[in-house]
Amino acid sequence: MTVELKNKREQISNGPYNRFVYALKAPESKRQYPKRLEVFLNFINIEGSTLEERLYNLYDKSKSNTEWLQDSLIDFIIFQKERAARGEITESTIPNYYKPVKLFCDMNDIVINWRLVTRGMPRGNHAANDRSPTLDEIILILKYPDVRIKAIILTMISSGIRVGAWDYLRWKHVIPIEVDNTIVASKIIVYAGDREQYFSFITPEAYYALKEWIDFRSSYGEKITGESWVMRDLWKTTNITYGAKLGYAKSPVKFRSSGIRNLISKALFQQNVRPLLKEGQKRHEFKTAHGFRKFFKTQAEQTMMAANVEMLIGHDLGISKSYYKPQEKAIMEDYLKAVKNLTILENTNNKTFQKEIDELREKNENNEHIIKSKLQEKDDAFITLSDRVMRLMEEIQQLKTTRTQ
Repeated sequence: MTVELKNKREQISNGPYNRFVYALKAPESKRQYPKRLEVFLNFINIEGSTLEERLYNLYDKSKSNTEWLQDSLIDFIIFQKERAARGEITESTIPNYYKPVKLFCDMNDIVINWRLVTRGMPRGNHAANDRSPTLDEIILILKYPDVRIKAIILTMISSGIRVGAWDYLRWKHVIPIEVDNTIVASKIIVYAGDREQYFSFITPEAYYALKEWIDFRSSYGEKITGESWVMRDLWKTTNITYGAKLGYAKSPVKFRSSGIRNLISKALFQQNVRPLLKEGQKRHEFKTAHGFRKFFKTQAEQTMMAANVEMLIGHDLGISKSYYKPQEKAIMEDYLKAVKNLTILENTNNKTFQKEIDELREKNENNEHIIKSKLQEKDDAFITLSDRVMRLMEEIQQLKTTRTQ
């Protein structure tokens, strides 16, 4: 390898790409921004065998010709607007493709007249019109035949975590909270070790679902510690020798957020909760994983302070965070008010039990009505018979009187 080629490779590996990645904070940004940046690279036909190499080539060309990059960006936005006009994407999606390019330029001192570039950018609707799943839909999802689905769904709807949070969640990050020897909630550390780390809570129902999953793994020989990933791959549990069962269970592989997203998507489809889109439709009524986050926010805000809800889903409070700094205990106590709204199966069982009670009460009322009706018929028949007896006695008395005369 020549010195020149070696120096170029070092520039590629330590240059524009690293500066771009350095600026990505949120786990979702780390996942999505590189992919969206590649969409732009494909549009302008930047060559290279890796993303690092392609970004180096973009940097090299842009530094010497910023006007070319500026015109390319305008063409790219026009292309995306045409896609939006055809109904392939929504207008509010277009800025999502533009932001990674701007971040790349900002981090690599590529000066662009952004005011000019964004002049024709459509505003779109910032608030999505998708909804959260209903209680009945969640119940159907929980019936999907994968032992992990119950723990995943109940955790997400009771904490509001993003699906990317599973990539960080170990068993030690799930901390049960007891009051009078009863688990009332569980604290979870979200994005542990990352700059975006924060905490949230899950319901007792969600905690016991996680515990059931952990105990299931332990029963097959997996050594569970605080470092164990909360979600892992499955292993074959039947039609193999006992030793083989232990072998599979003892070699856990982390179940990544991408796999969890796919699992949820399968459950939605196979349980007929979210069937295939009809012709002409572009969006489902609720998003694969984000819908559970919406469910949490919608239910929690019915009883909790809005600022506390925002903190539990990891949102930045902006300037308010400089003034609003509640104690963890205060947020937990506020969360406990929402536990009932965020509990799924227990509430469903209570509703089923109440329905049975109502049916029995209705049946009892019907029976009482029938009994009262029969008693009334009996009373009416007795009165009728009494009247007939009285008339007969009167007639007999009249006959006696006539004979005496």
